[in-house]
Amino acid sequence: MSSVQDPFYIVKEEIQESIDKLQSSFHQWERISCDTGAQVHLTKDLLAACESIEWQVDELDKAISVAAGDPSWYGIDEAELEKRRRWTSTARTQVGNARKAVVAGREVNITVRRELMRMPNSQQTDKSNQYTQDNDDLIQSESDRQVLLIKQQDEELDELSASVERIGGVGLTIHEELLAQEKIIDDLGMEMDSTSNRLDFVQKKVAMIMKKASAKGQLMMILFLVVLFIILFVLVFLT
Repeated sequence: MSSVQDPFYIVKEEIQESIDKLQSSFHQWERISCDTGAQVHLTKDLLAACESIEWQVDELDKAISVAAGDPSWYGIDEAELEKRRRWTSTARTQVGNARKAVVAGREVNITVRRELMRMPNSQQTDKSNQYTQDNDDLIQSESDRQVLLIKQQDEELDELSASVERIGGVGLTIHEELLAQEKIIDDLGMEMDSTSNRLDFVQKKVAMIMKKASAKGQLMMILFLVVLFIILFVLVFLT
């Protein structure tokens, strides 16, 4: 199966696009001032995107496991399977690193707020005033940026939703192929049983005729049965 037709590469490309957008949003998150409204919103979006991408990678791993059960049926070999496993492992590492960095940044912000609450009133007031002044300086620029980031994240979530639907379609296709293989095996078993029954019937008839026939008749019957067996063999196994 070519890479153009292989569902793996279609889904891989979609996941890679999601990872690229995640990394772009992560770099924006790093440049935003700590504990601002824009950063809080972007933090939630980043964590949601990480969770969605990790789920997609897990589903892709499941599809790889299914293909590994019968690689020849899907037209791939062990080298290709290993290549796909390495890619999903790398993708999971990239997303995991981004998630850890975002979670760590959020915990730092929480710690800073707790330290401010523990300070004496005078120090806390000074810090709060300074903090408020810094925020006031950024309000105008951050408001426009926040609107833009919200719009961008909404678009990315819509694309992630579409990707999830396409992955579900790929899983359904694999399930249908497995059901078709099972039906083929069942039909082959039924044909083998039918052929066995016919052979048993012929053997019983031959045994009855052999008892009634003379020596010459028996010889002719044996020749006839040999020819009949050859014809049946050709019909059953070579057609």
